[in-house]
Amino acid sequence: METASAPTPASTLPDNQSENLALAEAAALDIRNGFADYNARFRAITRRAQARFESRDFSASQADALERFDSYDICVRATMARLETLLRARVRDHALWQQIRPRFAELIAPLLDQELNKTFYNTLTRRFFHTQGVDATIEFVALDIEPTDRITHAVARHSYAVWGHLPRICQRILDDYKFAVPYAHTGLCALRMVDALTQQLSRWGADANGASPIRAIELLETVFYRERRAYLIGRIFGVGEVAPLVIALINEDAGLRVDAVLTERAQVAQVFGYTRSYFQADLPTVGDAVVFLRTLLPYKPIDELYTVLGRAKQGKTERYRHFFRHLAARRDEQFVHADGERGLVMAVFTLPSYPLVFKLIRDKFAFPKESVRAEVMQKYTLVFRRDRAGRLVDAQRFRFLRFPKRQFASELLDELLVGCSESAHLDGDDIVITHCYVERRLRPLNLYLREAEPAAAQRAIVDYGQAIRDLAASNIFPGDLLLKNFGVSAHGRVIFYDYDELCLVSDCRFRELPEDDERGETFYVGAHDVFPEQFPRFLGMGAAQRAALLAAHGDVFTVRWWQSMQAAVAAQRTLDTPPYPEEMRLKAQGFGVIKGL
Repeated sequence: METASAPTPASTLPDNQSENLALAEAAALDIRNGFADYNARFRAITRRAQARFESRDFSASQADALERFDSYDICVRATMARLETLLRARVRDHALWQQIRPRFAELIAPLLDQELNKTFYNTLTRRFFHTQGVDATIEFVALDIEPTDRITHAVARHSYAVWGHLPRICQRILDDYKFAVPYAHTGLCALRMVDALTQQLSRWGADANGASPIRAIELLETVFYRERRAYLIGRIFGVGEVAPLVIALINEDAGLRVDAVLTERAQVAQVFGYTRSYFQADLPTVGDAVVFLRTLLPYKPIDELYTVLGRAKQGKTERYRHFFRHLAARRDEQFVHADGERGLVMAVFTLPSYPLVFKLIRDKFAFPKESVRAEVMQKYTLVFRRDRAGRLVDAQRFRFLRFPKRQFASELLDELLVGCSESAHLDGDDIVITHCYVERRLRPLNLYLREAEPAAAQRAIVDYGQAIRDLAASNIFPGDLLLKNFGVSAHGRVIFYDYDELCLVSDCRFRELPEDDERGETFYVGAHDVFPEQFPRFLGMGAAQRAALLAAHGDVFTVRWWQSMQAAVAAQRTLDTPPYPEEMRLKAQGFGVIKGL
């Protein structure tokens, strides 16, 4: 952590130095207050989530997510305006900012979430100075630290000793989390929880006396909200065993009920995945919650934990910090083209030892692409600002990244400098990437289907069809359904990642293919016309895979199905895409009349 020496008393300094210290003190205080204002707005918006969940006002919840997302830039711009008034002509005085930085560090030193404050400060300096790469003299960099290592503060939680009383404890858990809407049947919910936990944790075996091995449960006091669900997050302890615990609650016509109980890390990782929108969780402090979540998901990057909690800027900071530390330790490794077919719109490269890809927009798009640069950027912004339904990878925009030129393979370097000159240029021995998108690296689906065992390939192609369904449920049409535009995650989940032709389902015109087309005759095709029955012809899959896809999702390739999705969107019906497998959902029978979607 950066430290600063105590400031020299102003009375012992010449007038100009005294003025500098006074300005630095005022600016540092204003920046601290600017972040405090942002944090207060963030939490005020987040606190609405419980009422949205209780009233099932999901459109308002989506509006809240956008308002919270926009609040960061609003507060940054407001702080910049105040600093311009305060510092006037010296607002871009590099020497003055060298004094502001240590004073700001002193002001935030007592705070648990000082890293979030530093990121806010860095945002200001980068916008004032248009920094390319980093400027360690006025920024907080510290690539060599883990921001949560110093946090020993325990996040607030409820703890329950079980010792053979699991039904009573499950009932108590539900009683401890109060909502304005009653449970349809808390006793039945508790029994379903017991059944799920007993079945899932049978892998632990019984204790020495043949009894249940479950000994304790602890859950964060803060309820997490996202999309249609509320989540109780924690862990469950056995005899020498520990597992994550996520209890998903859903609000239906009959009242609240427990929809799922998850204890497998892979399932919990999907709930906290990089393919969904951010949680609404009113955490008094964030770093201690991240520390707790890392005990549940020790292999999940810390940047993604910050991001899923809605702290997207901090997520970017941690992604930058971790990647460039990794890069510095592998000076002999080179960036290369990412696996898969070369894109007509994006140039994509990766560092083989690190699970990220960097995507740069090409200067010119090859035929038949008709988009322009601004349209492509709008597509990525659209994805960034909406619920990704578990099927769109989170693409973070980075600007002015600086890399050593020698760490680029020659073929890749030539392509970037010639074909992506609006996004990349040389500066001495470095290449500066002025604009790119950074995403998790996935295995392209077309390559995966060739490499995987037949059973795994069939599961993937069926999940590809489900991905199209899930996207449509959130009013997203991928545009280009070719397999090369989808990837497979480490857990075998199919995810869409090529956004240059993505659009809203509501903006499309789904049409039947004219019979004359079989004879090769021409017919008019509008800019938004889509012919679903054509899709399977061009997907390039084997006969067995094609048969499996059509058996599971044949209706997806019909006009009628897409028009039914358009009708659902027009009626503002919120279609459900749970962040866990359907087989993990608890039975709804016995809770009264449950109306499905």
